[in-house]
Amino acid sequence: MHVSSHRLLPSALLLVLMFSLIAASETPPDPPPGRGSSATFEGKVLDGSGAAIPGAQITLSPDNQESPTSTTSDGSGSFSVSVRPGRYRVSVTARGFAVFSEEVAFSSGATVSRELTLQVGSSRDTITVVEPSDYSVETIRSATKTNTLLLNVPQAVSVVTQELVQDQMMMSIADVVQYMPGISSHQGENNRDQVVIRGNNTSADFFLNGVRDDVQYYRDLYNTERVEALKGPTAMMFGRGGGGGVINRVTKEAGFTPLHEFTLEGGSFGDGRVAVDLDQPFGSKVAGRLNAMFQNSDSFRDFVGLDRSGINPTLTIAPTSNTRLTLGYEHLLDHRVADRGISSYQGLPLDIPVSTYFGNPFDSSVRANVNLGTVNFDQHTSKFDIHDRALFGNYDRGYQNYVPGAVNTAGTQVALSAYNNATNRFNYFNQTDVTFHFNTRQVRHTFVVGADFGRQLTDNFRNTGYFNNTTTSITVPLTNTVISTPVTFRQSATDANNHLTTNTASFYFQDQVEVTHYLQFIGGLRVERFDLQYHNNRDGSDLNRVDNLLSPRVGVVVKPVSQVSLYVNYSVSHLPSSGDQFSSLTTVTQQVKPEDFTNYEVGAKWDVVPRLSLTAALYRLNRTNTRSTDPNDPTRIVQTGSQRTNGFEIGVDGNVTRNWRVAGGYAWQDAFVTSATTAARAGAQVAMVPHNSFSLWNQYQVVRRVGVGLGILNRTDMFAAIDNTVVLPGYTRADAAVFVSLTERMRLQANVENISNVKYYLNADSNTNISPGSTRGVSVGLVAKF
Repeated sequence: MHVSSHRLLPSALLLVLMFSLIAASETPPDPPPGRGSSATFEGKVLDGSGAAIPGAQITLSPDNQESPTSTTSDGSGSFSVSVRPGRYRVSVTARGFAVFSEEVAFSSGATVSRELTLQVGSSRDTITVVEPSDYSVETIRSATKTNTLLLNVPQAVSVVTQELVQDQMMMSIADVVQYMPGISSHQGENNRDQVVIRGNNTSADFFLNGVRDDVQYYRDLYNTERVEALKGPTAMMFGRGGGGGVINRVTKEAGFTPLHEFTLEGGSFGDGRVAVDLDQPFGSKVAGRLNAMFQNSDSFRDFVGLDRSGINPTLTIAPTSNTRLTLGYEHLLDHRVADRGISSYQGLPLDIPVSTYFGNPFDSSVRANVNLGTVNFDQHTSKFDIHDRALFGNYDRGYQNYVPGAVNTAGTQVALSAYNNATNRFNYFNQTDVTFHFNTRQVRHTFVVGADFGRQLTDNFRNTGYFNNTTTSITVPLTNTVISTPVTFRQSATDANNHLTTNTASFYFQDQVEVTHYLQFIGGLRVERFDLQYHNNRDGSDLNRVDNLLSPRVGVVVKPVSQVSLYVNYSVSHLPSSGDQFSSLTTVTQQVKPEDFTNYEVGAKWDVVPRLSLTAALYRLNRTNTRSTDPNDPTRIVQTGSQRTNGFEIGVDGNVTRNWRVAGGYAWQDAFVTSATTAARAGAQVAMVPHNSFSLWNQYQVVRRVGVGLGILNRTDMFAAIDNTVVLPGYTRADAAVFVSLTERMRLQANVENISNVKYYLNADSNTNISPGSTRGVSVGLVAKF
């Protein structure tokens, strides 16, 4: 029941129309005067520590009252502009910095070079909660490993800022992706973060400041500066996987601007949470920051609750203006009741109260004990920049749960099974890249070369639950789904008990080429070796699989005017046969080549006003080399299966006016199996991918101290599983908020989720594990800065 590619035509026409409106909105600037009569002004815009300031506006106003000439610094802070000979007032502005101004004289044919250093604006010294929050970002590093204007990244990227997280009281990755077009949250068996990006399901494509953080657990947002979703295959930047895209968390780090913030939250379902954010410089060379959180909450689901706490100290050492070392450590504990949701009946979720629990809640638990150490080093010189990122991670996580199964034909009873699973993993990753700039005639290059090394040690252990120590499944009435039947957990013949060692090594390079201010190219290639060694503790057997992966990325950016980018992009990623969690290796998967993901994308980005961004992307993402059963020999596996996602998305983020901020977007997706796999027939729709989804959050500052918020979430029907037999109905949900600034340093807010108390089903893990959406809930938060 897939939609053929001709259905992309309406989206393509919409994209072309958008391009036309953009082109009509502004007239391109006159070309610079002839080379013989012009002068060149070039250089870099830097902050007080010598770091580049991308997106700074450089304006040259001539003494003769002619129209001024303007340009914008690129991702490395560099700029170059041609002017007629004469005397000019040069002004440089950048958000958060004081205005720089000086007079410069230009003679015919001369080149004047300057390093323009901006000082931090005085507004940074005073914190106020009355001013509008910011939902947009100007630059991003994770997409290119250089500080690049988001406008100039030839790829769809969605960013949720700390301000949006606070305004909506977001608690999880699932909350964040609701406002990212083309991404939906997967149930993840309700024991981990899991998302579906452009039709590709993943529990491993999560990154922390650009470094892999791939263990299955729930991440918290207490120490998060922003969350970035980079869409389409991303292996060139991030390595294996990333077939549909990746989620990257950028965390708070110690800086040199004092901040002392306290947050207290409480609300429906016994929700209680407290968090602190303390950032303090110790002189001009050392600063420390502490983020901490504790939460205890129940749920609209019967018997379900969670306890979690986190602490994340960081230390920044800047011995010189060009050298920066940041050390960090995070300890996160997350304990909650395991909850696999409800089952289905006759193709729809069971029509029972959404609070109904299945199994024994007093014998069901999810735990995660996460310890992360990070070391980040940055060195800036006049010729090149060095960046080194290291992450040490120890993850101890597990869960024990009761799983609802099929409902009988009469709709009166449901099957239950049980198991537990434990994973212990140690991660070490180190990535180093060097960025340098050079010119070939009039063409400017930003070249990155780097290496990435990783080692992961994983232990997996699983037990099956035996009811009354005899059977692995029982049937219970739907009128009494909470049980106390004794269960013994022990290993069955197929339960995992293994140890895996994963070694990875990558080399990559990339060139960002600025031919003119109106034409840019980006191209890069990663060469990666993925070595998986598997030991079965049950029988002592050993298996090994080595893959050598090549992941290219090519993009072209055309800028008809400075505020607009039109781009095309081609990228490739690979997923080794052991899957995104490489939890096991068999004699079959040992012989199987990696799956391939290939993305073709065309899009537009428009900074409508300085703090409002509008984006659009049209894409086709092919997934090939997936496993299928040999039609001539059902005992053999062949790699002829394939999947395709056709899609179109629009995103909007930022400030429509000084008092009105928005975030959200629309996505149309058609994800389907193009050639039969072991899991589905050709034509089957991919699970957890609605054809249409829409989200829009609005915050409006009514008066100086009072603001209101309104959010709308809408999606159409989607299937719970790849067999397309159970449908999760579409829904529309509305949320609201009120914000009151009690003082300039204290804000009180009240958020209401699901105002109309609509009954809906958020996501699923299978046809019989479906998560209902929350009923109406109210949360109240107090943020104090001192």
